[in-house]
Amino acid sequence: MSAKNLQDVLDQAGNTVDLLRNSQLGAYIYPVVPAEFTNFRREVIAWNETAVLFDQTHHMVNLFISGPDALRLLSDTGINSTAKFPVDTAKQFVPVSPEGGVIGDGILFRLAEEEFVFVGRAPVANWLTFQGSKGYQVDIHEDQRSPSRPYGKPVTRDLWRFQIQGPNAWPVIEKVHGGPVEQVRFFRMGHLNVAGERVRTLRHGMAGAPGLEIWGPYETYDKVRDAILEAGREFGLEPAGARAYSCNTLESGWIPSPLPAIYTSEELRPYREWLGANSYEATNALAGSFVSDKIEDYYLNPWELGYGSFVKFDHDFVGRDALEAITPETQRRKVTLAWNAEDVAKLLASPVDPNGPGYQFFDLPNANYGSSNFDSVVDADGNVVGLSLFTGYSANERTALSLATVNPDVPLGAEVKVVWGEPDGGSRKTTVQPHEQFAVRAVVSPAPYSAMARETYRPGWRTATA
Repeated sequence: MSAKNLQDVLDQAGNTVDLLRNSQLGAYIYPVVPAEFTNFRREVIAWNETAVLFDQTHHMVNLFISGPDALRLLSDTGINSTAKFPVDTAKQFVPVSPEGGVIGDGILFRLAEEEFVFVGRAPVANWLTFQGSKGYQVDIHEDQRSPSRPYGKPVTRDLWRFQIQGPNAWPVIEKVHGGPVEQVRFFRMGHLNVAGERVRTLRHGMAGAPGLEIWGPYETYDKVRDAILEAGREFGLEPAGARAYSCNTLESGWIPSPLPAIYTSEELRPYREWLGANSYEATNALAGSFVSDKIEDYYLNPWELGYGSFVKFDHDFVGRDALEAITPETQRRKVTLAWNAEDVAKLLASPVDPNGPGYQFFDLPNANYGSSNFDSVVDADGNVVGLSLFTGYSANERTALSLATVNPDVPLGAEVKVVWGEPDGGSRKTTVQPHEQFAVRAVVSPAPYSAMARETYRPGWRTATA
């Protein structure tokens, strides 16, 4: 009998880890936006030296929540305090399961007293939609991400969303606007004039560079984009393609794809019965060298992802009891791992060495081959001391990097190894060819890795929207 919902899928599979490790989802495709406008190295370097235009229109869900209970819904489901949440501000919103595992995160904008929009990946949008149906006086409208494979069909959204970032971002912004623009505080909202359109803005940053996220009605997409590119020409503004976009998180330190911690709690059975058999949660692909029979071993709590400062016990929320039982000082912490250049060279040379070992392919600039990536981080004795969660190459740092969470006693500067590739020749994912594992040396480094990002951002604040 065909599965009707996620719970059916899990029941029929028997083992959730095996199901997700052998997902047939395929490679992640960043929708609609070209892979490169020039080349990803030039586009990555531009946000460090001049400015870039990121097109965030297509790869995220916009979930519009309004009504007298909108704020209560968000308070009941998020670890964040809403005691101070003025109109025209934004928060990085993080919900957890009853067991305390992070479901996901995203940016939550307060547009008016009873109007909010969440922008991010599907797991949080799904969770809020389900919870909002449980007796809250709210209206919820979901503007789905654009399809990964539109095959010539027209693509449309409710909103376009751009970000102008880099050392020259502000001159571009003021030229577009036609005059000075107030540099409001981080995560504060305002307005900007672009090509005769008055659009909304959020003071934001990616990879440490100053700039604005802006958005407006989708029908003005071409007019606004053309105006920004024209204004930015004299300042070296580059449009950034999909390949470059994935690199910003390596420098800024945001881990974009934790496994939603929703597969085990009996309390969440109704939620799993609500989620579709083809939902993100049902088709999500686990990848990497870390393998456990228990799906709970893939759950990550807020402290492990660098969100510990967001946890506020000034309100009741789903998962509060589980988080109150955690001692923060004993938890793993977020770091960047700087991979050894000689070892990375061996990985890159593997495909053209007919006599050498075949390693899992290391793609540039984004080396991830699953939706949620978990590679074992081991010490000199082979003990697992952490998990490497997102891997790629930074053209600005000229280094292969991964974002990881490691045991609290692993100091900055320590050399560890990241086990690259899956055991037993690999899983049945379509992104995996039979291969051998390779333990890559890496140095435990700060997150964010970018010096500009470390010195510019407020501690604990998210630095990318993906």
